[in-house]
Amino acid sequence: MRKERLDSTAPPQRYNLRNMSDAALKTPARKTRPKYLNLQALLFEIRLPVAGWVSILHRVSGALLFVALVWLLWMLDRSLSSEAAFEKIKHYAGLVPVKLALLALLWAYCHHFCAGIRYLLIDLDKGVEKDTARLTSWIVLGVSLALTALLGWKLW
Repeated sequence: MRKERLDSTAPPQRYNLRNMSDAALKTPARKTRPKYLNLQALLFEIRLPVAGWVSILHRVSGALLFVALVWLLWMLDRSLSSEAAFEKIKHYAGLVPVKLALLALLWAYCHHFCAGIRYLLIDLDKGVEKDTARLTSWIVLGVSLALTALLGWKLW
């Protein structure tokens, strides 16, 4: 058998179907995989570990805080402009939908803060083991919800 040198400019060789076995021709080369991951598949079909949910929620809370910053700065600007505007913003902040939005932002801040501390510790190679990472993920979820409940009670 002579060794042939591979030439990258040579045209690709096709499979010789006469030399392939029947089993090789009948079996698929790869399993079929889903083409698209939609929200339903992500929420109900794929089981993410708790650390994955904490990571996704960290990104969601950061995006929510970034987008809501304009609204929060608008309320601050209006409240500082005059006493009458302060009273209007105080009344505006007392509305139930606004309180719910502020409660969601409060959760976003608490979760982003707690998860950020977790990620800083992971960057320092603390808590990277599987069991420790799972435990710290549950702690982040619990502490952020507890802080939200405590601060939300003060808000309401």
